[in-house]
Amino acid sequence: METRRLGKTEHHSSVVTFGAYSIGKVTQNEADTAIQMCLDYGVNHIDIAPGYSDSMERIAPWMPELRSKMFLGCKTPMRTRDEAWRNVEDIMRRMNVDSFDLFQLHSVIDLDTLDIVMGPNGAIETLIEMRDQGLTNYLGITGHGPTVTQTHLEALNRFDFDTVMFPVNVAMYRGKEYRSNATKLIDECHIKDVGIQCIKMIARGGWGESNKECGTWYDPFRTQPDIDDALWWQLSQNIHTAPSCGEYTLLPKVLDSASRFHQLSSGDQLSILDRLVPSRPEPKLAIEV
Repeated sequence: METRRLGKTEHHSSVVTFGAYSIGKVTQNEADTAIQMCLDYGVNHIDIAPGYSDSMERIAPWMPELRSKMFLGCKTPMRTRDEAWRNVEDIMRRMNVDSFDLFQLHSVIDLDTLDIVMGPNGAIETLIEMRDQGLTNYLGITGHGPTVTQTHLEALNRFDFDTVMFPVNVAMYRGKEYRSNATKLIDECHIKDVGIQCIKMIARGGWGESNKECGTWYDPFRTQPDIDDALWWQLSQNIHTAPSCGEYTLLPKVLDSASRFHQLSSGDQLSILDRLVPSRPEPKLAIEV
């Protein structure tokens, strides 16, 4: 699988990261299969968070082996310093680790939240202290939704983050406003040498009134040809890596697609934008029909 330099971290991450959300609600045997599959495909970067059900417990038995093979990215949803420290200590216990490569402020999607986490006694103080104590090497920020790109642009003005994580996908890029704002954020990241991690790789819309067939809160593309188009389109943007989708049964298709990735021409990218029409709107992802 292709690797790309993750900004100033200098880590060369596989273009698809192991999104551990996908193993949060499966058995240990199923999780073992998924983790081994990622290793077999050359995935060398994990994305995990405490809210991903039992994903930390599923991955903990593997940590003695994985810690030397995969770049470990984790995050806290807590907003204050003291809450974040308690969360970090719990994460370390659950995962059986004593350090991280990357630790991030999780789900910072608007300016009000940014003000809290970056303010006095905000969670950013915990991350800085973790770095100072050698508990993490790099610091990042994550989020999703219609306003996340503007929020993360402001975050980069306020702090020297090493990475950002936000959505880039074919469905959201059909909206001119989101596409414009995302492009500005990507450009700023390259100017400041910030690692770019892009989520919601195969989102195609919301569930609406239909039956929710997958573990993702959005409706994903599910056939191999559509996954190929969506993922190759995403990886053809000027980004670094993309956490795999949260649906366990789709992980083999995503990894297979990533192993066959090739850069798409501008014409092919436009063709995919026209062809992969969103199934239903999803306001939480700024997806319009």
